[in-house]
Amino acid sequence: MKITNYLSKAKLLSVSFLLGGVAVASAHDGPKPRFIKEGKWRGEFTVSESKVPFNFELKGKDAEHATFTLINGSRRDDFHVKSIGRDSVYIKMNTYDAALVAKVEDDGSLTGEYRSLVPGFRGNSLPFKAEYGKTYRFVEPGKDVAPTADLSGKWEIKTYSKEAVPASIALLKQKGNKLTGVVMTVVGDTRELEGTVQGDEFALSGFTGPSPFIIKGKINADGSLSGEQGFGIYKNLKFDATKKADVELPDPYKLTFLKEGYKKLDFSFPGIDGKQVSLSDNKYKGKVVIVEIIGTWCPNCTDQTVFLSPWFNKNHNRGVEAIALGFEQKDSLEYAKYTLGKLRDKYAINYDIAFGGLADKKLVSQKLPALNKFIAFPTTIIIDRKGDVREIYTGYTGTVTGKYHEDYEKKFNKLLDELIAEPAPETAAVVDQPAHQGK
Repeated sequence: MKITNYLSKAKLLSVSFLLGGVAVASAHDGPKPRFIKEGKWRGEFTVSESKVPFNFELKGKDAEHATFTLINGSRRDDFHVKSIGRDSVYIKMNTYDAALVAKVEDDGSLTGEYRSLVPGFRGNSLPFKAEYGKTYRFVEPGKDVAPTADLSGKWEIKTYSKEAVPASIALLKQKGNKLTGVVMTVVGDTRELEGTVQGDEFALSGFTGPSPFIIKGKINADGSLSGEQGFGIYKNLKFDATKKADVELPDPYKLTFLKEGYKKLDFSFPGIDGKQVSLSDNKYKGKVVIVEIIGTWCPNCTDQTVFLSPWFNKNHNRGVEAIALGFEQKDSLEYAKYTLGKLRDKYAINYDIAFGGLADKKLVSQKLPALNKFIAFPTTIIIDRKGDVREIYTGYTGTVTGKYHEDYEKKFNKLLDELIAEPAPETAAVVDQPAHQGK
């Protein structure tokens, strides 16, 4: 999904937290600078006319020492804070080209917006407010209503849309009124969501840096669910859901594959270090190669990078190489050097990173014509020592999915161990493969 789509129109903020041209007054001039108070907070985004709650914690008494932590169930995501002028803060969403920009009001509360920083799209935003000392998500303490059902389990979700929507399932856990879980699709997952069940109504929200997500609805008399999913600055979709213990998504190993007649994948793209990156390069010959198609705007791509980067650093000397092929929100190599460079530095990536172009699935299919189709960011392509594609995995299954992630990790390691154990062709370091030799 693209952060550039469905963006709501920005509301102008006070001059004090505009990024450009902020004059920093003298320490002896005017009132004492204000900063976010240490402790736990509750915020609310305004999306159209709906409210999307989120929780965070601030540790540190000033920007130099502060850590801003988003809280979603058991998940924690940390960010740095910068002061702007005397009363405002800027919190970059790490490798996502977006930020929270907010003013510390006289009463200590925060008012601001979640802002896209993508060139050409700046000004698009979601307004929010946040209050100190509130730790609840949806319902204030003491105001809970006894739930009419326990939603723990696996749910098959049917989504209604004019456009094709990937199949999805929800994995939910309920304890009293507290509800946590994740929505899985063939293209990835929502990361961990946190929420509540109140009587015959339920709600879950999540905000980890990319655009906020909310799912809410009603428990029907027959035990099924009906509701709406909101993708923050994206769009809303209505859905029905039925509890079904044996429901599964389509096999992610069978969705993307090479067209008939192809065994290999060929490409050549500019690397963010200035060198061209091609599978025909000598450094890849006779090696097992992992090609990861990603975008820095994509949360599941980040999660996959968090998995792959340390794995690669541990296994590189076994005869493995990897390439991250990034498709970004702006078709600019200079912009990609910035965004993909931030990703490299944040997650200690020691494999090649190349820029493929604009984040568009049709464009990916055009630039990698050996694929039957391109479905999801990320997509993992594993190539053996002979240069043959041995496996393609569509999407990514995050740690919040429990057994699904454990199974993914086991199968990944098993296949890589097998491919690494295979002998390298004797001509691997000598013969260059001609272009278009994949057919």
